[in-house]
Amino acid sequence: MLEGASKNLGCGQVTEKTPQRLEHHARLSVAPMMDWTDRHCRYLHRRMSKHALLYTEMVTAPAVIHGDRERLLGFNETEHPVAVQLGGSDPKQLAEAARIAEDYGYDEINLNCGCPSDRVQSGSFGAILMETPALVAECCAQLIAAVDVPVTVKCRIGVDDQEPTEVLPDFLARVSSAGVGRFTIHARKAWLQGLSPKENRDIPPLDYPLVHEMKAVFPHLHLSINGGIESLDQAEPFLDALDGVMIGRAAYHTPSDILLDADRRIFGGRVGPTAEEVVMEMLPYIDQHLGAGGKLHHVTRHMLGLFQGRPGARMWRRYLSENAHKDGAGCDVVETALGFVTQQAA
Repeated sequence: MLEGASKNLGCGQVTEKTPQRLEHHARLSVAPMMDWTDRHCRYLHRRMSKHALLYTEMVTAPAVIHGDRERLLGFNETEHPVAVQLGGSDPKQLAEAARIAEDYGYDEINLNCGCPSDRVQSGSFGAILMETPALVAECCAQLIAAVDVPVTVKCRIGVDDQEPTEVLPDFLARVSSAGVGRFTIHARKAWLQGLSPKENRDIPPLDYPLVHEMKAVFPHLHLSINGGIESLDQAEPFLDALDGVMIGRAAYHTPSDILLDADRRIFGGRVGPTAEEVVMEMLPYIDQHLGAGGKLHHVTRHMLGLFQGRPGARMWRRYLSENAHKDGAGCDVVETALGFVTQQAA
């Protein structure tokens, strides 16, 4: 847990956290990614970095209120610091969902104002909220009133035909006036008409200078940058002027390149474990998951990129991909796959 006095609430622990402490972890964060950053992914990433801030997949406020909360919100205590990202545009629903998430022990509530998917648009939340900053401010005010943990926002620089140099500063001014002090800015527009969610991650041009301009305009805000950042070498220079860097797909597909040395390079801590050590640390967790009725591939699908670029990586991926789905597959499958890597290293 983070520093502070805590209280047990049955589904984890809630701590009276200092925003300053959480802001330190936000120097490097792993982006919330639908279908990717589930609890097994986050457990793996925490084995690789003790300090990076981790995020859940986006969960909608109605789903939290009415759905299977343990499936949507359950997490392992060792994942801290971990934030939940909520999707929604109804202030009262968001506040209720945030209270539930806080009771589960999350360290931060993040509001999604950046996802461009059709499903999100039809629900009037995600990136389309860039068009209604007053509503976002109202949502955030209700969230802040409902919980004791920090409330943050992840946004785009604009959508469709909006002019980012006009829209983004207005958005930050209005939403920060509601009490939000930390924003993660995906430095691309989202084109809600004409581009798929995948295309929205690549086609709209990146505008890193605009995010830097926002830090000059709003020096009191904690601003993290997101979008197109694929290495620590690329991330570190941003930290000279900005407060944090959020990395998405690269942290998932090549986690060893991003996370194993992040604690030393980004946080001034110790050198991380080796990828081989991470695999061995995952085995007791996998055993526990299997004992609870889970399947091996639920966990190993997130581990396929651990050895990317190293001898034996192809066989590691192939063996796991071909065998982790089989009935009765267990830790022996992982150990056999690891052998392809260690044999090459020897």
